[in-house]
Amino acid sequence: MKVLVGNLAMAGVAAAAMLHPAVAQAAAAPVSLSSLVAYVRNGDIYVSKNSTEKRLTTGGTHARPRWSPDGKSIAYLKGGLLWVMRADGSGRRQLSTRAAAGPSWSPDGKSIAFASLSCSGGPGVYKIAAAGGQAEVLFPRDCRGEDLPPEPSPVTARSGSLSERLSTDDAVAWSPDGTKVAFRGGDCESVYDACLSVGTVATGGEQTIAAYGGGSLQNKGFAVVPSWRSDGAKLAWTAYEKGETKATDQPVHLVEYDTKTRAKRTVGGALDREMAYLDAKRAMVTGQYGKGSWVMIVGLAGGARTPFHEGSQPSVQPVR
Repeated sequence: MKVLVGNLAMAGVAAAAMLHPAVAQAAAAPVSLSSLVAYVRNGDIYVSKNSTEKRLTTGGTHARPRWSPDGKSIAYLKGGLLWVMRADGSGRRQLSTRAAAGPSWSPDGKSIAFASLSCSGGPGVYKIAAAGGQAEVLFPRDCRGEDLPPEPSPVTARSGSLSERLSTDDAVAWSPDGTKVAFRGGDCESVYDACLSVGTVATGGEQTIAAYGGGSLQNKGFAVVPSWRSDGAKLAWTAYEKGETKATDQPVHLVEYDTKTRAKRTVGGALDREMAYLDAKRAMVTGQYGKGSWVMIVGLAGGARTPFHEGSQPSVQPVR
C-alpha cells in the first residue's frame, strides 16, 4: 500500500509518529548504508552513509551533486556553473563557463552531460570531457555542428512554490549503457506545453515519455529530474499534474517507468521528489519530514520510509 506523507505541521519525531508511527520508529534506529549518499543542505554539499555526515563545501550556491561511475568524484553546480571535486571535497575545479543544470556522468566516466540554452532557444543537452575542454551539443540534434549560442547568465536560485521551482529544473540523466540521455523538453515541445524526452546519443533521435498540455492533452504539469536504475530497466522522475478536474490533480510525486513495457506507476508518497536508486527495492528521495525537506530511504514496493538526513537532491555513490 502506498504511504502518503504530506507536510507535517509539527516538528520532531513525536509529530511524525502521530501521522505515521513507522517513520518515528525508523528515525530512532541508526541507519547504515553500503554507499555514501551526497545531498544538499542550505546550499552546501554533504556526504554520509550513517548518522555521521561530512560537509564538503561552504559558502552556499551548491546544487545537484552527482557521483562519478567509479565513486571517486562528484560533479555539481556552483553558482549555476559546472564543477567537479574528489569524493572527499578536495581538488575542486570549474569545468565550464556556460550556465548549467543538473549534470550526469557518462558510464565510462570520461564525459559529463548537462543542460543549458540550445541554438533553438530552449533547453539543450551538452557534454564536456571530465578533464575539461569545449562543450559539445548532444540535443537537439539540429544544433549539432552549429555555433554555440551566447552563454546565458547562471541561475543559482529559484523562487515560488515547490512545484514552480521544480517545473524548470533541467537536470539530465545519462543511461547506464551510455546510449541514451533523459532530459526535460526536446522536440516534443513543438507539440506539448511540457514534456520529458529520452534521446539516443548516437543518432540524436528523441522519444517522448511524458507530456502535458497541447495536442489532445487537456492537463497541465511537468516531468523533471530523471534518474535511471543501475540496470537501465527503470527510469524515474519527479512529476506534477493538474488534471481536467480537481479530483484528478496530482501534487508533486514520483513516477517510475519501465523502459521495456513503457508502463508507469507512482512510487513513494505525496511531495516525494528527486529520486536516486539505492537498489531494485529501495531509493533515496527528497521528502517532507517535520518542518522541512529530508533525504529519505523509501521502499519501492511497500512504501516504508526511513528519515536519513535533513537535505535534498540525493545522489548515491556507485558500489564497485
